[in-house]
Amino acid sequence: MGLFDKFRRGLTKTANILKTDVRDLFKSEGRLIDDAFLDEMRAILFKTDMGYDSVSEIVDEVATKMRGRVVTLDDVVATWKTKLAELMAQEDAPIRFAESGPTVIMVCGVNGAGKTTSIAKLAHLLKSEGKRVVLGAGDTFRAAAVEQLKIWSDRLGVDIVTGDSGAHPASVAYRAVEQCLSTGADVCIVDTAGRLQTQKNLMAELTKIQQSIRKQIPAAPHEVLLVLDATTGQNGISQANSFTEAVDCTGIVLAKLDGTAKGGVVVAIRQQVGLPVKYVGVGEQPEDWALFSPDDFVDALFADVENSS
Repeated sequence: MGLFDKFRRGLTKTANILKTDVRDLFKSEGRLIDDAFLDEMRAILFKTDMGYDSVSEIVDEVATKMRGRVVTLDDVVATWKTKLAELMAQEDAPIRFAESGPTVIMVCGVNGAGKTTSIAKLAHLLKSEGKRVVLGAGDTFRAAAVEQLKIWSDRLGVDIVTGDSGAHPASVAYRAVEQCLSTGADVCIVDTAGRLQTQKNLMAELTKIQQSIRKQIPAAPHEVLLVLDATTGQNGISQANSFTEAVDCTGIVLAKLDGTAKGGVVVAIRQQVGLPVKYVGVGEQPEDWALFSPDDFVDALFADVENSS
């Protein structure tokens, strides 16, 4: 399945809302762009959770170019797509690998965001590219989390380092990096316990984990990925800001995109947080994972709208 098809699958619920509501905007062949139309359009875009600023820019773009004209659905959708691609533009942002030696990736996020599954998907991708991967089960407070990661490591055929229940996660991270170095593995992915951004002591713990990693590889972690649950919509913005303040996140993984009708939150995240969206999860299986592409995202979001016109 190609990137476009993966995005289209992941955005099914969001695209269905757009298809129905946008078609209602154009009950006749053309539509006059006036204040009433712009208000209806604004309400439709808000439903996808794109955020106030992003929606305002899109509406302003349509108003500037088309106010007072009778236009078709295709005219408006083309303007939306162009503006969205502009708002979401980012450099291609796959994993930044270390120039030499192993690459260390730290993964964080709130409870239930989808961290463990995202780690498994990333490990699957890296292994498929021929890289040797070591997992560090740093969520030592939840035995179920460690067990889940063990199951994934067995299934994927990658090494895993665990600790005793209640052990300090920094020690697990240290030993995982140590094993990566001693075995000549290419990538170490360190899981961390889920935490709310308001739990200051646990947020500070993330810094300690980073410090333990740097005792062996000063430039590590090379990536700090924040997993956000797409179904939480705008709540992901405050999570992203808080985690970034604590540990200098380098990118976002948007999990469970297939489970929400508010896939437009990707736009709000890019606008308000500024971090690149690196990957999106579009299902439960290891291969249900895609490198984020703004162009493919926008095309998939409006594919059903265009096909129905």
